[in-house]
Amino acid sequence: MLRIEQLSYEIKGHRVLKDISLQVRKGEVVALLGANGAGKSTLMRLISGELKPTSGSIMLLDKRIDKYDGKTLARSRAMLSQQHAINMAYTVKELVIMGRYPHFQSSPSTRDWKIVEETMAICGITDFADRVYLSLSGGEQQRVQLARVLSQLWDNPDALLLLDEPISALDLHYQQKVLSIAKNLSRLGFMVLVILHDVNMASLYADRIIMLKNGRKWLDGTPNEVLNSKNIYTIFSVESLINIDNHSLKPHIIFKEMRVDPQFFNIQTIKTYVDKK
Repeated sequence: MLRIEQLSYEIKGHRVLKDISLQVRKGEVVALLGANGAGKSTLMRLISGELKPTSGSIMLLDKRIDKYDGKTLARSRAMLSQQHAINMAYTVKELVIMGRYPHFQSSPSTRDWKIVEETMAICGITDFADRVYLSLSGGEQQRVQLARVLSQLWDNPDALLLLDEPISALDLHYQQKVLSIAKNLSRLGFMVLVILHDVNMASLYADRIIMLKNGRKWLDGTPNEVLNSKNIYTIFSVESLINIDNHSLKPHIIFKEMRVDPQFFNIQTIKTYVDKK
């Protein structure tokens, strides 16, 4: 289990996160939702160990994450980040094997390469194995990074998988596929914490949804418990209608059109520009 107690984080006196407490259990997909600046990515970076909390504790499998040595933690927790600063001409296969670094000393074993093959196959990148990573599209690169992260934890069903906006660069097919992979891994015992902006995807694939606002945990419950028009307006300031999908029995959110007051536009400036064209 991942257990977070009274977690806070400050930057130059500004409290980015305030007294966050939550749990992610084995076999569970938990989605983090919230507007930009709500603290979602900061929370992920604290859980991954990239940042140190100002106060509070983060326990993974009944042990504080700051008490793990680096290699043991890497075998128990992996994170797919939004940004990947890759400047060298690695092939796809070379990048994915990097996920196995915590598992071998000098050179990968046959088993390590087998895991690389399996994760590349499930992410649909086998045909890219010998291509240079930098030559791929943004969505293809995202899938390569997912395969690398999966290879890191592939043989540890007690592990924690952290996914920070994993579907942001993907088309509709791979958005569904990535979240289906995450859900199926959770059914094998993995703990999955995922940041999403698509509320309907969260409804469809998450067991629980945690909503953040202004650095605080605002709501925590199943999709049916937390996804209603009032809560969505509170978190995102958008109006919506909620239907229950006949197949999944999960909420399906229909967003109302947002209208902007035309007084915000300087019509004379726009007209002058158009006349010049």
